[in-house]
Amino acid sequence: MAAAYDVVTCGEAMVLFSPDTQGPLRHVALFRKYAAGAELNLSVALARLGLRTAFLTRLGDDEFGHHILSCMRAEGLDTSLVRLDPTRSTAVYFKEYRPLGDTCVYYYRRGSAASALGPEDLDPSWLEGARLVHLTGITPALSESCHLLCLRMLEAAREMGVPVSFDPNVRLKLVPREEVPRLMEPFMRQCRLLLLNEAELDLLFGTTDPGVAAPRAFEWGVEVLAVKRGARGGVALTGRGEVVSREGFRPARVVDPVGAGDGFDAGFVYGYLMGWPLERCLNLANLVGASATAVPGDYEGYPFRHEIDAYLGPPAAGC
Repeated sequence: MAAAYDVVTCGEAMVLFSPDTQGPLRHVALFRKYAAGAELNLSVALARLGLRTAFLTRLGDDEFGHHILSCMRAEGLDTSLVRLDPTRSTAVYFKEYRPLGDTCVYYYRRGSAASALGPEDLDPSWLEGARLVHLTGITPALSESCHLLCLRMLEAAREMGVPVSFDPNVRLKLVPREEVPRLMEPFMRQCRLLLLNEAELDLLFGTTDPGVAAPRAFEWGVEVLAVKRGARGGVALTGRGEVVSREGFRPARVVDPVGAGDGFDAGFVYGYLMGWPLERCLNLANLVGASATAVPGDYEGYPFRHEIDAYLGPPAAGC
């Protein structure tokens, strides 16, 4: 019997340690613990908006793994696709708040439980009835087996007629710059919704102008290209010739930008699945993304569905 998930994704969830003070980590004494990870962040954001998201992952059968499971359950996520690995550890990462620069992150994920994910972990029946498969470029960069898992999920989605959204989410700490296009292109060629930021647009298309990059993406079969511009908002283009841009929302206080991009993805994906016009998709994407920046955790600031109408107004009839 089909699980009828709205969105199916896979990836690595990590424990995040966020420092209580700014400056080099060597001088930090106290940290706060959170759950984090691009696909987990997106899953939480979509769950808060009312969608049922299946998150396929492995966690270490350790205290950090059980902490992440508790966080997932608290957010109402389905944990039936989570496997606990007694032989590998849950990944962790640390943030470093630099007074004169961007937040820096330090990953400790080599050999983690999630890095052992492989195509054998996917039951294609989980995609039956799904409305979307969402993938990022982080997971295939974790290991060769993770790469094969993502390719298998892409293949299963194509066989079942499930559309795919893809965010390259480039992590140069995981994959050398010169290898990025080779790793990402198979996924970009098979996705219907492509979400990326301006730096990734330049790296993968050789331009920061979405209008220049869009024709190539549309030749591959991409239907919607959405480009994240940070505090400046975003722009979306379609193969039908639509071009829409929207300014970003500016929180009263920005604490940390990490998690904003995943929030943008979730907001846009939600609007896309609801059949909203591009303007409202972008407004929601910008809102969810901006909400992440006001708090130290990655996903804690994401809004709930009942809060959206208060900010954006109710959707028009038929949306």
